Amino acid sequence: MRIGIFGGCFNPPHKMHVSLALELIGKYVDQVIFVPAGDRYQKRGLLANEKRLEMLSLALKKYPNLSVSSYELNTELTYTYQTLDHFQKEYPNDEIYFILGADNLDEFTTWRNYEYILKTYKMLVIKRGNYDLNELCQRYDKYLSNIIFTDVKPHLISSTYIRNHLNDPDIGQYLDSDVLNYIQQNHLYEGSMK
Repeated sequence: MRIGIFGGCFNPPHKMHVSLALELIGKYVDQVIFVPAGDRYQKRGLLANEKRLEMLSLALKKYPNLSVSSYELNTELTYTYQTLDHFQKEYPNDEIYFILGADNLDEFTTWRNYEYILKTYKMLVIKRGNYDLNELCQRYDKYLSNIIFTDVKPHLISSTYIRNHLNDPDIGQYLDSDVLNYIQQNHLYEGSMK
């Protein structure tokens, strides 16, 4: 089986996250595991781990090939290579793919043990922004056998946009109804969260 690892803050998770994962299913991977980052990043406005985990569980419950892992939430400090190694150990007979945007690949040389990741795991790159894919190919030419530039269309809606527009009447089009209800019932993201 091919398993995609999809990391992020998911603050909150929205329909575009789910849509992106579903577009990868079948063509590139058989299953996608969402791995929310721990609050050690101290990003402004980042909700507590358990609330983001609960929202992801609500957003993914209808999709048998999508799941959520609390792995990074339960450790003090985890780098991407450690997360990927964890899932490779958990699924020793499966192939692990790391899902990332072209913007992440552009700065990938700053990541801890980036060469190890490029040598060891397949990378599913989502075209985001105005990055020159030819330049990225040249930069990572010796790892191209492990880098797959997907044809998944990028989505322009971000979690930041959603946090800042929760009072808009049409915001529900971007959020699973259970996630929106959870946000409203728990009074999450109230006030300015830019």
